[in-house]
Amino acid sequence: MSGRAAPDLAAAGFGESEWACSGEAVSYDTVATPGDGRVELTEADSAPFATRVLVRRPEPGSFSGVVLVEWLNVSGGQDAAPDYTYLADEILRAGHAWVGVSAQFIAVEGGDAAVGLGGQTKGLRAQRPERYGDLHHPGDAYAYDIVTQVGRYVREPDGEGPLAGLRARSVIAVGESQSAFALTSYVNGVHPRAGVFDAFLLHSRGAGYLPFDDRGRGSDIVAALGRGPATLREDVGAPVMVVQAEGDLIGRIASLPARQPDSESVVTWEIAGQAHADLYQLGEFAQFVDCHGPVNSGQQVFVLRAALRHLVSWVAGGARPPAAPPVEIDDDEVVTDEMGNGRGGVRTPVVEAPVEQLTGVPHPEAQPLCMLLGRTVELPEQVLRERWPGGGQTGGGQSGREQYLAAYRAATDRLIAEGFLLPEDREEILADARPERLTW
Repeated sequence: MSGRAAPDLAAAGFGESEWACSGEAVSYDTVATPGDGRVELTEADSAPFATRVLVRRPEPGSFSGVVLVEWLNVSGGQDAAPDYTYLADEILRAGHAWVGVSAQFIAVEGGDAAVGLGGQTKGLRAQRPERYGDLHHPGDAYAYDIVTQVGRYVREPDGEGPLAGLRARSVIAVGESQSAFALTSYVNGVHPRAGVFDAFLLHSRGAGYLPFDDRGRGSDIVAALGRGPATLREDVGAPVMVVQAEGDLIGRIASLPARQPDSESVVTWEIAGQAHADLYQLGEFAQFVDCHGPVNSGQQVFVLRAALRHLVSWVAGGARPPAAPPVEIDDDEVVTDEMGNGRGGVRTPVVEAPVEQLTGVPHPEAQPLCMLLGRTVELPEQVLRERWPGGGQTGGGQSGREQYLAAYRAATDRLIAEGFLLPEDREEILADARPERLTW
């Protein structure tokens, strides 16, 4: 579900394997779902399940001790691993293991796609019955315990299974978009009971959360968008890193009502000028998407890599991640600067040293497929000349292009020093500079 080419696992000393995971999973009845996130659950019934788990792991000698368990995203009607796409380079260079779980009903049994072109999609069983025919899923009410059981197994694997030879020091649950809605429910209701995960990375959550009562069916993410709002509980007792795009705050995802200040356990970064999904995630698929102009080309990939590194350090007893100012909002609208980019937030180099407008808001005439992809808007030459005039005292004798590149480098180095970008990504970030429109 990503058009970006995957990294070469073999060259990095990693292996990939696919496994069936089966057992008996419990579901929960809800006693209370207060807005402060202190969800109260009681154990309800149980049902058998058999689902798919994908494992990407290093050799024991290069294992960091960290296992990421990604709740695979099914909003497109089948499994996708958006956070693996964003985090793969950091995972490989750090030596983390990654476990992707087909946690939800639609992944196995098929159902309605929430985004994309919509309509019914086939689950794994129907796609390849000779491989996946024995899989079966009792419904999303049981997904929470399925993920709990995978997390518990990861912590204490047997001698022959997918993590044989690896002993986890930290097990971190990761999820983006619908999966972050699910992990919101998990953090608030299940984690206090299960205590399996050491930390959580929630990427692009909404104000709502997935329910606990979907037995025999998949969750309705559209309904979840209107549920809540609910903050993350303050007494979670495990580090929680929340990374939000500017486009997540308003519009379709509308997470703003659940915005909460940083606390002992929860740290939030909001990325200015960033859409929910972007060009990096789409990769080669972008050429087939007509969104009435280029989709958002923000740099959340680099911020997410830094967020993961901070979270890994934090859960191991290191310093808390640096605090970031929120994106500025006024009357449910993003406050913009003279270039049309959002103010406040984590300001990546393409926003801090701009040559285009980056927004999480799609073109008003774009098809539904584009609702989460935002836009990259070309700026008039006169606007660019005012921002990057070059020459004279204002430009310090530099051309407009040189002036821009110097500011872009300075922004990159400042963000690295502040901890919002990683020094290992510096050359890749500098290569993403966009001076081609500055010819003066």
